[in-house]
Amino acid sequence: MLNIIIAIVAIIISTIAIVWLIDKFVPRKIKPLINIVLWGLIIFLGYITFNSVYDEIKFNKLKVERYKVVIDRLVDIRDSQLAYKEVNGEYAGSFDKLIDFVENGKVPITQRRDTLVLDEERTRAFGGVETMKTITLIDTLSYYTVKDSIFKGNNRFKTMDDVGVGKSGAKFKLEAGKLDQIPVFEASVDKAIILDDQEKYLVEKEKQAVSIAGVKGESVKIGSMEEVNTSGNWGKDLSTKE
Repeated sequence: MLNIIIAIVAIIISTIAIVWLIDKFVPRKIKPLINIVLWGLIIFLGYITFNSVYDEIKFNKLKVERYKVVIDRLVDIRDSQLAYKEVNGEYAGSFDKLIDFVENGKVPITQRRDTLVLDEERTRAFGGVETMKTITLIDTLSYYTVKDSIFKGNNRFKTMDDVGVGKSGAKFKLEAGKLDQIPVFEASVDKAIILDDQEKYLVEKEKQAVSIAGVKGESVKIGSMEEVNTSGNWGKDLSTKE
């Protein structure tokens, strides 16, 4: 885009220089016609340059609005996955499982406490002299539902697999598994889906983004299948929930 703008500006400057040269050296009779054509070309190129810049400004504004919608949904998915893991010891590998858990599952509220008990092995080893050891007990105090805790009674969780913007009917990709025996998950959507109706060259440029202030990479995602990580790949200013 920058190269195109520079090229157009260079053409405009060259055209102005040509107009000046014509004014100096071209016969008076044909000057008006040539001047009209050249000034028309200058105005046309200026119009193209303005539109090129303005289109990118509109694109940047639109992408931020759409990213915020997508990111808020990804945060819902992450929070639901963390609750699912707390109960099941792993992350859900499908939205059907995750949505059903949010609607029907309960997460225990626990309390840890230490207590002393008889260490039978050490007692025998010391000839019957009672030896105590400390163990940790986990008491379940009550339960909370994910639907009420995370979604505050809102039913948006039922469509948490929907991207919500961009390409009609698009769904998030959800993966789950283990990395070195540690549960991991990743939810993602390609930027081309979010920006489906936008100019292709602007979308391709956005997919190459590396700025920490925006969304890095070709997709918007949370979690990772390659490292133990439950964060998103976006700047903090893009989420209303974090």
